[in-house]
Amino acid sequence: MQDEVLKRVKPSPEDRSRLLEASNIILSQIDKLAKERGLSLKAMLVGSAARDTWLAGDHDLDIFLGVSPDADITAALEVARLVSPEYEEKYAEHAYVHAKVNGFDVDLVPCYLVDDPAHLKSAVDRTPFHTKYVSSRIVGREDDVLLLKQFMKGVGVYGSELKVGGFSGYLTELLVLSYGSFAEVLRAASGWKACEFLDPEGHGKLEHAEPLVVVDPVDPKRNVAAALTSDKMQQFASASRSFLVAPSLDFFFPAKVMPLSDEELLGLINRRGSQIILVDFQAPRVVEDILYPQLYKAEESAKALLERNGFRLLRSDAGSYRDRAFLLLEMEVWELSRVSRRTGPPVSEAEHISRFLAAHDKPLSGPYIAEGRVMVEVPRQYTRAEDLLAAQIGNLALGKHLSGAIRGGHNMLVGPQVAEIKDDCFRTILARYFLAKQRVG
Repeated sequence: MQDEVLKRVKPSPEDRSRLLEASNIILSQIDKLAKERGLSLKAMLVGSAARDTWLAGDHDLDIFLGVSPDADITAALEVARLVSPEYEEKYAEHAYVHAKVNGFDVDLVPCYLVDDPAHLKSAVDRTPFHTKYVSSRIVGREDDVLLLKQFMKGVGVYGSELKVGGFSGYLTELLVLSYGSFAEVLRAASGWKACEFLDPEGHGKLEHAEPLVVVDPVDPKRNVAAALTSDKMQQFASASRSFLVAPSLDFFFPAKVMPLSDEELLGLINRRGSQIILVDFQAPRVVEDILYPQLYKAEESAKALLERNGFRLLRSDAGSYRDRAFLLLEMEVWELSRVSRRTGPPVSEAEHISRFLAAHDKPLSGPYIAEGRVMVEVPRQYTRAEDLLAAQIGNLALGKHLSGAIRGGHNMLVGPQVAEIKDDCFRTILARYFLAKQRVG
């Protein structure tokens, strides 16, 4: 089975030649641009392409533009802007350039050439050390890395970006180096518990609170698995157990999720009998690692508002498609009676009772005593979940960029109205949500 997987995911000699040619052209171009400007700059291919652990079909290149620690890093950014006319500037810890060059998506990232990862000036400065560390050890195990990456992709846990919360490419390489092979990684992961600890070089000293701790061999203060969520860790552990019991190519190459048709979507909504509330809006123009934490914050804030007011959620989601973003709230209880009971202080606390009654001076019923406390029954301001959310969404904790986007205009669609969005990308997201199924074993 592994041979069959490798036939599909291992780059061909032609693929490697094309990548090498493209990267060499870009590196030479950067050197030329730097010399023309009298800059002392070192261009480096880093990441999986440099370590020969990239998957076939992956057309991403990471090229770093290194300058000395006392140099102006903006000079490297200016060179990066000149590599291709087809580019956009993005921001992580600092600005970098994302460009299209000869069919490749290229991230051109300025960094400082520090002598020791203990003296970083920015987080990206450790990446060249990662490349050097893995490249000197991974020879002969590249296929195991490819198998592990594809397995993780297939079961939905690959990618350390905050949108996913899964395993990074560097983390998969360290797992293979630590356990020895793809199969041994799965066997080990099958028994993972919370607070699993790996220290490849045996020199980690700091404690970390994350579910999986893998001490960075080149920077012992850092946990390589810091971005991995507990759910993704357990999802991988469960999939590993299931695969070892009943191996199948489906783990590596699951059936493609197709967008829901109107009939399928409306049928699912009708069969579930819940209420879907969708808030859809223009996504702010920020990188995903800035957008998604704010989306998740908004999702939690909306859930808290609804539950605080007596409504009950079944499940929720948040995400983006094209240039849009959304909050999806599936309600188990979405409509309440007009009357609501307010529980006051114990009968013995006269001073507190006075304040409670003053705050509820026009009850529908009460005050009365029940279970040793003062009770009143008052009218609810909102009896429907969508009315509450519509009225209060502008007051939620939404995050800096999301706040302006939602307050600048949004659509709230309820129940069958969700079918008004015809976008295939969005309909595929809905298919994954409604037909959620993971490898549990």
